[in-house]
Amino acid sequence: MGSVKQQAAPATVVSTEVMIEARGLSKFYGDFAATRDVSFSVPRGQVCAFLGPNGAGKSTTMKMLTGFLAPSRGEAFIAGHSIADQRLAASEHLGYLPENGPLYVEMTPESLLTYMGEVRGLSGDYLAGRLAWVAEKCSLAEVWRKPIAKLSRGFRQRVGMAHAMLHDPAVLIPDEPTSGLDPNQVQGVRELIQELAETKTILLSTHILQEVRAVCSRVVLINNGRVVFDGPTAGLGQNEVEMEENFRRKTTAGSN
Repeated sequence: MGSVKQQAAPATVVSTEVMIEARGLSKFYGDFAATRDVSFSVPRGQVCAFLGPNGAGKSTTMKMLTGFLAPSRGEAFIAGHSIADQRLAASEHLGYLPENGPLYVEMTPESLLTYMGEVRGLSGDYLAGRLAWVAEKCSLAEVWRKPIAKLSRGFRQRVGMAHAMLHDPAVLIPDEPTSGLDPNQVQGVRELIQELAETKTILLSTHILQEVRAVCSRVVLINNGRVVFDGPTAGLGQNEVEMEENFRRKTTAGSN
């Protein structure tokens, strides 16, 4: 996914147009609240980190934002389209990479991505061009015609990333996109995110603070189902040590 190079500064916001919006998203399972009144918005061109400890409600929130889970209360919008009422319109603008997302393992990356592109209405030269683009950006050439069942976790993750980007969406929501990748592949994903940030809005779920500092200009931190910090990345700390300390302080029991 590209050679290792010096990290550029995180992309800045290029527009105030809201592309991702959570309004009071809550999810209840009986008496248990997985999330409660989660609200934030991400403007066009911003790379925003979505952080939190295990069980904080990150994946639940992302599933509600992308329409994979219905909220008990609240609303989600992608590019101004309601996920509940305008799901198809919203999905045209959205690329979602769930952590350990399911793949048809009997297919090859080529056949899977071709099929997914056709399902989205892509065809002809445009589809061929998009397939070539994601194959290059996600470094899939060497496994392009191998069964997914025989691929490593890292390659499967890259196939999932290619699927999320195939239809050239304006919004990307990757959940732990570097999970299972080696250090060179991690660097490649970071460089790809920086490149995509020039034209797309990205909500990045990760637990790697180095990754946050490298590619994100803003952080939304969730704990116990509630947002406990929302601000510039530097506001969480000037270096990884400070970020780790503030992360622990804001996510310990009883924190506000």
